[in-house]
Amino acid sequence: MRLKDIQNIFHKELDAVFGKDEVGSFFNILISHYLKLNRIALILDPDLTITKEEEQPLFEALSRLKQEEPIQYIIGETEFYGLPFKVNEYTLIPRPETEELVAWILKCQLERSKESITTILDIGTGTGCIAISLAKNLSNVQVYALDVSEEAIKIAKQNAELNNVKVNFIKADILNKKSWNSEFKALEFDLIVSNPPYVRQLEKIEIKNNVLKYEPHLALFVEDKNPLQFYEVIANFAVDKLKEKGLLFFEINQYLGTETKQLLQDKAFVDLDLKPDIFGNNRMLKGIKNI
Repeated sequence: MRLKDIQNIFHKELDAVFGKDEVGSFFNILISHYLKLNRIALILDPDLTITKEEEQPLFEALSRLKQEEPIQYIIGETEFYGLPFKVNEYTLIPRPETEELVAWILKCQLERSKESITTILDIGTGTGCIAISLAKNLSNVQVYALDVSEEAIKIAKQNAELNNVKVNFIKADILNKKSWNSEFKALEFDLIVSNPPYVRQLEKIEIKNNVLKYEPHLALFVEDKNPLQFYEVIANFAVDKLKEKGLLFFEINQYLGTETKQLLQDKAFVDLDLKPDIFGNNRMLKGIKNI
């Protein structure tokens, strides 16, 4: 069958849901992943044909896209901060906003050259995207990463190996204080970073189906009555485990920036900086331990 005809089928079946440009992007990703072809190949040879065996994964992907499954889960991979990452249904798909958080951390490290960061902890690591990107871009650092999900840690370990970095992965529940004492008894950190669950149940109406139906709710949602639960616990952990003048970074709920900043202020963090993402939403928060 002509590849161009398959492309037309994709547009016919999916444009009404995703829009022409995004469907075109999906198709290019799929032919690159499954056929090792780029979009130029189809432009140069509109009559390019593929075998039945080569058609199969494309039509299977089409069926899954019609169910609004994320393209990243279909191909099992994505890119974050210029690095390849495996993803599956047990891990959130890394977001551009989180790339901004990594960039901010690296920029702060450059500015603090006299107080170099040597130990880092990423809480709620998921794919390991934050921890691995920092390990890849900072020299002479020890990076630790924690997650409550054993399946997520399996993927994160694969991603560390894929990107040729060493990260110490720990399965633990940050909400369980007893695990702090057992896993981190002898450790202190120069920097703690977390992108914890922060989407309130009331905000589900804003979430697209491809996220709501497929991404792990454990890593996304918190109860409306206590939306800052993870920030409270992690801030307490940071008070205990950050070194003097250690840095704490959060990705946050855009609607709760003021409240999250106040939480850190109440715990005596200083030089608080609430930073918007590229869309102008309050998305990142930094504080420094003052004791």
